[in-house]
Amino acid sequence: MGAAEPQDAAATDEYGIPVIPEPVDAASRKRQAIIDAALTEFLAEGYSAASMDAITQRSGVSKATIYKHFGSKERLFLAVIGGVLPKTYADLEPSNSTLADAPDLRAALVRLTTDWARILLRPDIMSLRRLVIGEIDRFPQLGQLWYRVSYDMNNGPLVEAFTELHARGALHVPDPKLAVQQLVAATVGVPQLVRTFSPEAEIDEAELARMITSGVDLFLAGYGHGRG
Repeated sequence: MGAAEPQDAAATDEYGIPVIPEPVDAASRKRQAIIDAALTEFLAEGYSAASMDAITQRSGVSKATIYKHFGSKERLFLAVIGGVLPKTYADLEPSNSTLADAPDLRAALVRLTTDWARILLRPDIMSLRRLVIGEIDRFPQLGQLWYRVSYDMNNGPLVEAFTELHARGALHVPDPKLAVQQLVAATVGVPQLVRTFSPEAEIDEAELARMITSGVDLFLAGYGHGRG
């Protein structure tokens, strides 16, 4: 396609992912329609099989307009997936102060990791996760962004909470960052791994509770000075 590079082509974040402003006028609303249509197409077909014609049809915007806004299919993919990743974690910001002050640490950890798991197992987030994993070699910056966003919104606050609990003597956590990774792997990571590679796998509430509580108990057996 011989279309000219879009005017805002240089507007990228630290990962090299195009920064797309929020829609405020007719042109921006067209851009949002393109983003919505592209996200649907990319999630359904992956990057390689996704059709720009299908995106054009879904968005109701001409192909020339799509190229005017995004320049190429590659930039469109990066902009769309890079833009949606932080939003998927909007409900996953734990309160480190609440956890550190919880009267029953075990119950608080079970509740926190159960809430995480329920959100992360949502079909839309699982589809996005599979898409990024499938394209990680072609678009490593998306993997880097995913890790950074998940750390900032999830792991980071827990590291702070565990550091405080260690200082109080409520936990023995000499390496809080490693401890958080182990907690996540033993709880949220178990059902997430199952659902990543077996999308149709059934994980009911009882099974989820068993996975989560077992993981929390394993964590506290290694790091806890008690259950309170």
